[in-house]
Amino acid sequence: MKIISVFLLLGVCSVTSACGGGGSSSGGGGQVDSSPAVSSSAVTSSSSSLSSSSSSSSSLSSSSVSSSSSSLVVGAYPSYNTKPLAPDTTGVTSTATQIASKIKIGFNIGNTLEAMGGKSETYWGNPKITKEFVTFVKQSGFNAIRLPVSWDQYANQTTAEIDATWLNRVKEVVQYCVDNDLYVIVNIHWDGGWLENNVVPAKQAQNNAKQKAFWEQIATQLRDFDEHVLFASANEPNVETAEQMAVLLSYHQTFIDAVRATGGKNANRVIVVQGPSTDIEKTNKLWTQMPTDTVKDKLMMEIHYYTPWNYTGMTKDESWGNQFFYWGKGFHSTTDTAHNPTWGEEDTVDQNFKLMKTQFVDKGIPVIIGEFGTGVRKNLTGDDLKLHLDSRAYYFNYIVKQALADGLLPFYWDVGGLLDRSSNNVLDQQALDALIQPTKP
Repeated sequence: MKIISVFLLLGVCSVTSACGGGGSSSGGGGQVDSSPAVSSSAVTSSSSSLSSSSSSSSSLSSSSVSSSSSSLVVGAYPSYNTKPLAPDTTGVTSTATQIASKIKIGFNIGNTLEAMGGKSETYWGNPKITKEFVTFVKQSGFNAIRLPVSWDQYANQTTAEIDATWLNRVKEVVQYCVDNDLYVIVNIHWDGGWLENNVVPAKQAQNNAKQKAFWEQIATQLRDFDEHVLFASANEPNVETAEQMAVLLSYHQTFIDAVRATGGKNANRVIVVQGPSTDIEKTNKLWTQMPTDTVKDKLMMEIHYYTPWNYTGMTKDESWGNQFFYWGKGFHSTTDTAHNPTWGEEDTVDQNFKLMKTQFVDKGIPVIIGEFGTGVRKNLTGDDLKLHLDSRAYYFNYIVKQALADGLLPFYWDVGGLLDRSSNNVLDQQALDALIQPTKP
């Protein structure tokens, strides 16, 4: 999700987070983001081949990706890699594929650490993350957490130095996750859009300098955690063209280089890079090779899934199409036919996920569905509402089941509608059951 705004969806008010570059909807109790991550029903094939992510087998050509050294603003910020350590493989020996095999379903603690505007994780209305809540997430059936985080508002705008108190707070929440034997992904989220909305040559050098400075600090702060902790370069970087794709790869290359250079466990940590707009079709079309890494088989890809947008995020009927209130075989309305889907159902899920399986998973590069979800259409009543809720549960179940079948790792997007973060109670049992059921033997 991505724009900082108060958004009303059918009687439910929420502050949207920075989750979607191409746009996306929030899951849980009716929260919705600004614009679709996957906007078309067409499924584009790609003949591009991807090499593995080691420096020996994957190199970036100068025509496609500017190296981090050539695209950095020299001296723009101080180096924050002031105490690099020798590589340490203790606790970080698993490959990306091996870690992927252990992740069943993840949970986004959204609209919290990434909240912009008030320099507070509670600024968008959610309570502070507690160890008890993280424990409750695990007890609810999730074995991984994605932590969307903002950093820029906590950084000195001249030196890019991140406030130590904020670094310590993020580390504290990561510790909650590790203490619960959860895998946890830490990213740079929308963060005001400095990177996400500026994947363009004019901003390339400036943004690479900030990307380097931020990741040197984040990686150093979290360096001693074992392989349960993964880093993610960005969130939903807006990319539409091959030229922008080259810029995005330079941002990812800077991220990889900065993390690896801090040494210690970071020299062998599994880390995550995002496809263009985290959109499956754009990724399939524009992503032709992985960035270079110094170690083999330690990279994952990330995409998001909010298809069809008419179902997951659209909030009013338009001249070009209506909202979809129902989804899936056996869940179409016989009375409210105007809001039945006309595209984007099971066949589309199957086709899209197969694209990622063929392009990445089958080549040893795991794919994270970093976000998926949809809210409740609370304008509906009676039989229409029941059918909508039943179809929503089926949608969640089908996404998780098909993702796991194709080797993709689903992370549900929640901003407080699924699990109550204050009382640690389940708010939407039907949705939770649908999400967790495919992960059970």
